[in-house]
Amino acid sequence: MSRSMVIKVTAGGDAPERCNQAFTVAAAALAGGVEVSLWLTGESAWFAVPGRAEDFALPHAAPLAELLAAVLTAGRVTVCTQCAARRDLKQEDLIEGVRIAGASSFVEEALREGAQALVY
Repeated sequence: MSRSMVIKVTAGGDAPERCNQAFTVAAAALAGGVEVSLWLTGESAWFAVPGRAEDFALPHAAPLAELLAAVLTAGRVTVCTQCAARRDLKQEDLIEGVRIAGASSFVEEALREGAQALVY
């Protein structure tokens, strides 16, 4: 059984510590050999837009853009369908490699054997 982690980020610039913690956990899990699926929901959906992660700064934290790049390289990044729609985001607006998917896809990933789900 492979180890996998599904991480749902609900916070963005409105709760920077919680947001950065989710990205940090995702990158650390990947570094540890865990399969990671990072879901951007709510305000974190904006970080799927080119340049937005670069504008995020939190003292004493790894740069969000670097954490996101690490996840995109070795894991999966998804923006919630409804969250994208509420922000008028379409697939062509997002960073290459980020997908848009709905709640049923999240549930399927979270219930896969060996998966751990975290919500930030």
